[in-house]
Amino acid sequence: MIAPMQRRSVPLLLLALSLPTVILADGQRINQEGRILGAVPVVTTPTLFNTAAADTVTSAMQIMPLDNPWNEDVSALPLLSNSAAMIAQIEADLAAKGSNRQNLRLFSEMNFVLVPDGQATQPVQFFNYPDESDLNGGTSPYGLYPIPSNLPVETWPVGTGSLTLSQWQQDSTNQGGDRHSITVQPGAGYLWETWETKLVGTAWRASNGAQFNLNSDTLRPAGWTSGDAAGLPMFPALVRYDECQRGMVEHAMRLVVAHSRLGPIYPATHAASVGNSTDPNTPAMGQRLRLNAGFAIPANYTTQEKAVLLALKKYGALVADNGGFFSISITPDDRYGSSLDHILNSVPISSFEVVQSTGPTAGPRSPGAPTADAGPDLTVLLGTPAQLQGATTNATTVTWSQYSGSAPVTFGNAAQAATTASFTVPGTYTLMLSAADGVHAVAHSAVVVRVVFTPTVAPSGSDEITSFPTNAGHHYRVEWSNDLITWSTVADNLAGTGVTMSVTHTGGYTATRHFYRVSVLD
Repeated sequence: MIAPMQRRSVPLLLLALSLPTVILADGQRINQEGRILGAVPVVTTPTLFNTAAADTVTSAMQIMPLDNPWNEDVSALPLLSNSAAMIAQIEADLAAKGSNRQNLRLFSEMNFVLVPDGQATQPVQFFNYPDESDLNGGTSPYGLYPIPSNLPVETWPVGTGSLTLSQWQQDSTNQGGDRHSITVQPGAGYLWETWETKLVGTAWRASNGAQFNLNSDTLRPAGWTSGDAAGLPMFPALVRYDECQRGMVEHAMRLVVAHSRLGPIYPATHAASVGNSTDPNTPAMGQRLRLNAGFAIPANYTTQEKAVLLALKKYGALVADNGGFFSISITPDDRYGSSLDHILNSVPISSFEVVQSTGPTAGPRSPGAPTADAGPDLTVLLGTPAQLQGATTNATTVTWSQYSGSAPVTFGNAAQAATTASFTVPGTYTLMLSAADGVHAVAHSAVVVRVVFTPTVAPSGSDEITSFPTNAGHHYRVEWSNDLITWSTVADNLAGTGVTMSVTHTGGYTATRHFYRVSVLD
């Protein structure tokens, strides 16, 4: 807030500010977890998944729409009537494959690379399923995919020993395997996935290729496979390093079981049943499991481990492939270290349950989703409540919450869209309005409230004394300027005491022009 004052015809301007400031664009981007997304950095060069640069990009992406099955909150969905029998069948199928297979495993498998919108395409020969591959302008059996020279292939680098990326791309030791690859184009919003991927000389080959729109719920054609046996995308399901570090995986995961039955269920498009089983107690591709809400996550688990298990309770996991273990896929990121080790052999299959999945036009994809509008950004004086002008539609539950800010906020009625917010400390606050109906994705909207205070300035001989209220636990900076462009510090990192503080600017009153500002630093 700017308050002009005159003293002996010397212009004086007082500013009461708070750092840092938060700016939300009109087109707010808030994901399914209620996390405000910043602008997605422009990818200018192919960027590998296990880098801080990739973390910055993926953390700002909305990966698939809010109502997409990967982003669906299934914590309140009812169980299938044969949930217990299906879990028992999963256990029995794995027991038949060997010992020590009755617990959840985390497999370091799928990696990815982020590429620019202008990444040059390379021909890829699809040698197994060209008729179920997206060619992207190529001529069968060749597709044109934006593959960079540093395309990582499944399990690199943590599962490939001393092999270089180039050697692993060529499978120089003839290890074979699924060899999935994932290329992500954040700017254009597309995803390309292949399997049995190999660089032969200078030419790429793969069994199959699938292209997905990251901004659409559109599925692959019925009966088509993808990098996953279920015809699903893999990238939206991967447990990534950046989200584990934040403390919450924000989506469902891809789940592998021993056997699956015929007939995929939404959102899967492809079945891969060994023996063409129709047993209703055998899970289908696309079957949704979740970790039982009653599973006690040990307090000594790491932030990363809690991030995975909390997500399995909220978003669950979709059956996507057949294999030898009950497993989910995490990126083979060498930065994890031992941060996920507790989960190994500590979460039994019996702690999971099977829910009644929602269809393509049901649940969050049905008509009538709630909306929320937190209203315009506000600036208020300390001690004056902010009049929040929120509005919602189709909601059975309305909630205001504090997203960020210098100190706790008190809402007049946090269950009403139009209410007040009171503050005890100046600063910049982001408040979140959420509207839910228990069926659709929660609608979120945010408002920024800047709480300012009015300092006073008085001359004392040739000096100028700035006085302002403070709060214990916060720190302040006083600056002056003669042109509002270049600022000089009068006093810095002053600890608040809960009472008014006065700061003397020696010789300040002798300046022809002098402007002051006070900033709250934390």
